[in-house]
Amino acid sequence: MNQTVRTGPDGSGKRLSEAYDTALLDLDGVVYAGGEAIAHAVESLGTARDGGMHLAYVTNNAARTPETVAGHLTELGVPAEPSDVITSAQAVARLIAEQLPAGSRVLVIGAEGLRVALRERGLVPVDSADDDPAAVAQGYGGPDMPWSRLAEASYAVARGLPWFASNTDLTIPSARGIAPGNGAAVQVVRIATGAEPQVAGKPLPPMHRETVLRTGAERPLVVGDRLDTDIEGAYVGGVDSLLVLTGVTTPAQLLAAPPEHRPTYVAEDLRGLLEPQPSVEAVGDGFRCGGWTASADGEALVLDGDGDRIDALRALSAAAWTAAGEGSCGLDAVRALARVGW
Repeated sequence: MNQTVRTGPDGSGKRLSEAYDTALLDLDGVVYAGGEAIAHAVESLGTARDGGMHLAYVTNNAARTPETVAGHLTELGVPAEPSDVITSAQAVARLIAEQLPAGSRVLVIGAEGLRVALRERGLVPVDSADDDPAAVAQGYGGPDMPWSRLAEASYAVARGLPWFASNTDLTIPSARGIAPGNGAAVQVVRIATGAEPQVAGKPLPPMHRETVLRTGAERPLVVGDRLDTDIEGAYVGGVDSLLVLTGVTTPAQLLAAPPEHRPTYVAEDLRGLLEPQPSVEAVGDGFRCGGWTASADGEALVLDGDGDRIDALRALSAAAWTAAGEGSCGLDAVRALARVGW
């Protein structure tokens, strides 16, 4: 893939909700955490929708059905239809259906969302490695998934059955903090069998294809909180992205991001959809955004000025990514970030 190496966030003279026709929004860590709406999410999405932006919800969480997700969003004050929701369960089900005949049995290690998606593709979910499955599909089964389900997957995979995973996110945001995600459960089966699954979810192409097929977006903007799924998925798909800092990514991780993890835009939360994005300008040996100037000095990043702390982070990102080039920035950013309370 030949892509220009991003050396700083872009600016936009228009509100992002006007510059793009569709927001492809991650859910966990962007719209809600632990089932509760994140601050400013409901109001921001309502304003964007009223202004004509199409909102689609693209999640690597394969546990819940689109109907359930849409109902939850509507209860939170974000009206949504099942057709507005795209899940990694749908992406992995399409991937499996392309490789197996209709009516094939698939051992399901996961929740109802994965079962529904498989049935939608004409496949038959089963619960045991002894039910003559033709493949194994593994997705997030919630915090109470029993160890016996991982053992069942291991038995089947060890017999040589094709193994598919909805996604490999190692963690998932919750109301109490960061919890193990489906990737942690996939790793258990990997250790037990030595096998490798075919993976459908973000940041891989099957999920991007599923999203495009279901939304028909022409000028999409990926909105997410994870560098390794949301932002990399946008990079792989060749579309723009907005990172919001309401989920798992920290400012320090953003500054250290390699090229495939560098977002087009950065905002503290979903209010960033409703705002023009300020430009980051090169000035001397540094970079200016708003009232802040950032530069690389020896082994550390240096920040001078005053103003909104998100502008400071944008300037620091430009300094860090420029210094890193095609690698990851290893400059010390602790003092610079602490100056603005990050």
